[in-house]
Amino acid sequence: MYRFVVRRLVLAIPTLLIVSFLIFSMVRINPDSIVFARLGENYTEEQAAAIRRDYRLDRPLPTEYVRWLSQVARGDLGESAYTFRPVIDEMAPKIAVTLELALLAVLFAVLIGIPVGIYSAMRQDRWPDYILRTAAVLGLSVPGFYVATVVLAVLANQFGWIPDIRYHSFRKDPIGNIQQMWLPAFILSLATSAQVMRYSRTMMLDVLRQDYIRTAWAKGLRERAIIFQHALKNAMLPVITVIGLTMAALVGGTVIFETLFGLPGLGTYLVRAVQQKDFVVIQGVTLFFATSVVLINLVVDVSYTILDPRARS
Repeated sequence: MYRFVVRRLVLAIPTLLIVSFLIFSMVRINPDSIVFARLGENYTEEQAAAIRRDYRLDRPLPTEYVRWLSQVARGDLGESAYTFRPVIDEMAPKIAVTLELALLAVLFAVLIGIPVGIYSAMRQDRWPDYILRTAAVLGLSVPGFYVATVVLAVLANQFGWIPDIRYHSFRKDPIGNIQQMWLPAFILSLATSAQVMRYSRTMMLDVLRQDYIRTAWAKGLRERAIIFQHALKNAMLPVITVIGLTMAALVGGTVIFETLFGLPGLGTYLVRAVQQKDFVVIQGVTLFFATSVVLINLVVDVSYTILDPRARS
């Protein structure tokens, strides 16, 4: 087990380095674009030179990447061009909002997708199965931001309800926080719930065709005992991988939902940075999202091998 974890860590390090280099270099592919974004069309060469010095665009790319990487390793992502505050300090409270939204969405996806998938498998090719599979296809087909927009429009027009623009911290106001977070988390989880449901159904059907399940039926065991004592554990092992991968996608997929519901997370922070052309903030937030995906995949690999030792080889 220890060797497996070390092996996965060794593989994750080059991935993080490649991702960080891409993020760093993409901003600097065309240095003049940063000058244009910051100064507009009319600027003097002295102003352009000042911008290049501020962003260190006049230095060799490899040297600057090594310097930037050493700063990131110390927790320094630079300073915002508008607030002049360290980016890491501005990101810290926003990370909690984004992670809470993503975790709630995963929780909804698990609570909805797994039971529905199991029930659909137990009623294969009957009318409940057809209805649930159709609902899953709709959940995967309709974009989440469209559902969120329609829901907000209906709630505003029919009930006069709009999202609270004040953020309620869970530490200070747990009830207010849940009331504010559950709706965007639920809508965000719809596509993930559909994916988990379909995968749970497929794996459950595969397990139910195994010989040891037929033996359990032949012994006269009840359906509930066969499902929860024999089939569920083996059927859910691959689903854990799907849940982990969707968690990685949800962390980066909260951008639109935070903007729609006025949540002060990393998504809102990134959108504002793009509007302000604050490249240091864009670089820092993008690096966080990319690193989160790599680390979540690492955790999924490790957790999967804990549940299924055969996967360690």
